[in-house]
Amino acid sequence: MWLKPCAMSSVKGKKIMDAKVPVVKKGALRWLLRETIGNLVLILILFGLVGRWDWWNGWALSAVYILWSLGSILFILPVNPQMLAERSRPQKGAKKWDLAMVSAMSVFLLATYIIACLDVRFGWATPFPLWAQIAGLVIAVLGYDVILMWSMVSNAYFTAIVRIQTDREHRVATGGPYRFVRHPGYVGTILCYLATPFLLGSLWALIPAVLAAGILVVRTGLEDKTLQAELPGYKEYTQETRYRLIPGVW
Repeated sequence: MWLKPCAMSSVKGKKIMDAKVPVVKKGALRWLLRETIGNLVLILILFGLVGRWDWWNGWALSAVYILWSLGSILFILPVNPQMLAERSRPQKGAKKWDLAMVSAMSVFLLATYIIACLDVRFGWATPFPLWAQIAGLVIAVLGYDVILMWSMVSNAYFTAIVRIQTDREHRVATGGPYRFVRHPGYVGTILCYLATPFLLGSLWALIPAVLAAGILVVRTGLEDKTLQAELPGYKEYTQETRYRLIPGVW
């Protein structure tokens, strides 16, 4: 069983917790199915557009995302399936501005893949040298598979949208990478976004990638204001961890 029952102060509380077990399990399974389909679709997009299967860059990018999915299964699913269930369900209580930003980022990220593949296929621009492509892979792994995963493991309330999770007794995360910046998950994601054009060897793909990263920076500021206004203890946390994304800068 994925969800270990917690010690509750009342029989009623225990019944409520037990009732949530199948819901959480179903949500985690839904997340797993979505991730599997998403990774397969990405592979089809990359290699369908580039027109061949022997493109190591496409396999490398796919491996970055598959590795993140495997990390979630190994490190998060056994101890916190609620997080994955939360990420898989329709996001009630989400801010309208956040949904708009998530949609825009998704469009620009998809554009990054499409433009990169077509650039490689038709030779629109001189590709980045091999060392830059390898550096892009290293940075993408560091950002997505190390920093982002570390952030998720350190924050039980890490979700895909901005929402105060009152239904889960939302608390401020202060450990792990949250000791250094207040939004380390976004640091990792931005690194991956910006590294992707280099990994895929496409100069033109930098345009949508930078736009996606820029939206995420703006989202960071808006989310931080929301947390300060609505999450108890977050203002105090900002006095201890003063920077949002880059220590000493912002």
